[in-house]
Amino acid sequence: MNFPWHQYLIGLLFVIAGANHFRKPKLYERIMPPYIPAKGTMVMLSGIAEMILGFMILSPGTQSLAAWGIIAILIVFIPVHVYMLQNEEAAMKLPKWVLIARIPLQFVLMFWAYQYV
Repeated sequence: MNFPWHQYLIGLLFVIAGANHFRKPKLYERIMPPYIPAKGTMVMLSGIAEMILGFMILSPGTQSLAAWGIIAILIVFIPVHVYMLQNEEAAMKLPKWVLIARIPLQFVLMFWAYQYV
């Protein structure tokens, strides 16, 4: 398998991001909007999904499905970023400009993933 370096990078980013859900689950629970049920379970499931998608994007047979999965998961995460912008406790003391920048960053990541469809 000889993928471009940026495909390895996106795979690695998603595997690390997913693993981080298991390292610091309380952090992820805190940033979830209150209407999301079973926060602990959702944190674990989203972490597993991110790791699986990160590995899948590195396989020619599954990279297209993984790219669509990454795009879908990034869309699902947009309300979390909006909630962080609206809620001081969820914002984790990040500067407002960082919280604002994270929203368009989701679309940049979606475009990046789309390159492997």
